[in-house]
Amino acid sequence: MDFTLLSSIFTVVSLVVFLGILYWAFSRRNKDRFETLGRSLIDNENGND
Repeated sequence: MDFTLLSSIFTVVSLVVFLGILYWAFSRRNKDRFETLGRSLIDNENGND
C-alpha cells in the first residue's frame, strides 16, 4: 500500500464519521434531549434549579 491509497482511505473514513456525527446531532430523536440540556445550563446560571 502506498501513501496515496492510505490517505484516500483515511479521508473517506473521516467523511463517514463526520456525516454520522451530523446525523446524530441533528436527528429529531435527540432534539428534546438537547433542548433540555441547553435550558438546564441557562437555568443554572440564573440560580434556578
